[in-house]
Amino acid sequence: MRCAYHPDYFVPLPPSHPFPMAKYPLLFQRLRAAGWLHDAQVLEPGEAALDDLRLVHTEGYLQQLGDGTLDAAAVRKLGVPWSQALWRRSRLAAQGTLLAARAALEDGRAANLAGGTHHAFPGHGEGFCVLNDVAVATRVLQRDGRVRRVLVVDLDVHQGNGTAAIFEGDADVFTFSMHGERNYPTRKMRSTLDVGLADGIGDEDYLALLRRHLDDILARFVPDIVFYLAGVDPVRGDRYGRLALSDDGLRERERCVLDACVSRGLPAVITIAGGYAPTPERTAELHSIVFEEAVRLPRRPPACAAS
Repeated sequence: MRCAYHPDYFVPLPPSHPFPMAKYPLLFQRLRAAGWLHDAQVLEPGEAALDDLRLVHTEGYLQQLGDGTLDAAAVRKLGVPWSQALWRRSRLAAQGTLLAARAALEDGRAANLAGGTHHAFPGHGEGFCVLNDVAVATRVLQRDGRVRRVLVVDLDVHQGNGTAAIFEGDADVFTFSMHGERNYPTRKMRSTLDVGLADGIGDEDYLALLRRHLDDILARFVPDIVFYLAGVDPVRGDRYGRLALSDDGLRERERCVLDACVSRGLPAVITIAGGYAPTPERTAELHSIVFEEAVRLPRRPPACAAS
């Protein structure tokens, strides 16, 4: 399976910062060491074109990101200190999701070893999310006539409020978010389908809800491509998750989503989204599960995308 990755997905943050930036190189190294990812499968992105970013984000916000003029309140809301390296990293990750989407249309599935930054809105970032990579990739593919109908399956424990806001009212983009009801963000936007989960939910109830809703969605909405935000923060012990999936439950979740796509011939794009396990190494270990399951699935050619 082809995967987008760039060494500059990692940007140094202050030692006390809660975001586990080290998970990106650790995940890459783990997949390489295990034999799940080889040199020929690595897609190295350049920086996303500003014209592509303008399909989602406002000119004013992009200008502030580019020249470092975000005010203090905007930086606090973003949750990470601005730097030129962060701006470059955000553009690389957005392009990585686009490269993975193009690969998935050819191969049936592909991934970005970053992405899933679903709290980014058109005019501001929040929750450690600078640019909304899935929204940008969706709009670029639609503009280029590669796809028309898009399904976003967001299983990060936090609702994808930015993605929901961007696509609200768009009948060609179905946003499905299954998240902690009492978790961040406090003010949630309206996805096409929101499933709020009680704190402490475990494998059996979580997986039953996922299977039921995913089957129902795919029975009434046939997408040309699926973006899967495979956040691992629903796993028990996550610092910000408050849910109680086991490692086996997470693995079954990944099988459920990927098999739903593969069995229907739907191209699937994996992004890793969030995860805040006690250590970056543990976070990378959990993120690796979806890649293992994606590689193990039989390869089926994707159905033809709508023009």
